[in-house]
Amino acid sequence: MVVLFNKPYGVASQFSALAGHKTLSSFGLPKGVYPAGRLDADSEGLLVLTDDGALQHRLTDPRFEHEKTYWAQVEGEAPQEALRRLSQGVRLKDGTTRPCRARRIEDPRVGPRTPPIRFRKTVPTTWLELTLTEGRNRQVRRMTAAVGLPTLRLIRVRVGEWGLGGLAPGEWRSV
Repeated sequence: MVVLFNKPYGVASQFSALAGHKTLSSFGLPKGVYPAGRLDADSEGLLVLTDDGALQHRLTDPRFEHEKTYWAQVEGEAPQEALRRLSQGVRLKDGTTRPCRARRIEDPRVGPRTPPIRFRKTVPTTWLELTLTEGRNRQVRRMTAAVGLPTLRLIRVRVGEWGLGGLAPGEWRSV
């Protein structure tokens, strides 16, 4: 069984209790499914859950190079040089990231976040779409920070062949 879940902001990617956070157990998900990968509590979007251990392994092991696409709202205007650096791979403390696809996107049509991101009149924001084939801890946030564009909001919109497909935050469906 595969379940696609639109994880809201502030929810931990686990079923067991975690102080200060809602967990997956709050959303009526089917019994016996477990996340194939994680999203930090302060990230939103697509979380794939499955009861198939082999599928879970294929989706999370970087050797299989499954693409994951994120929309990141970053602080500042993203110059072409920053996009080039993101695309070629960014040097982080735990090594250089794999090359990825990075581009600006206009009006990604996402609803407001609760709580809202911080807003500063004098600092513009830009939306980026990043498609990665690895999944290091807080990787997108660390990559954008490394090129001078701190992430304010992060939404995973696709994992491999599966996308959010109109799921509202907190909704799920079996595929």
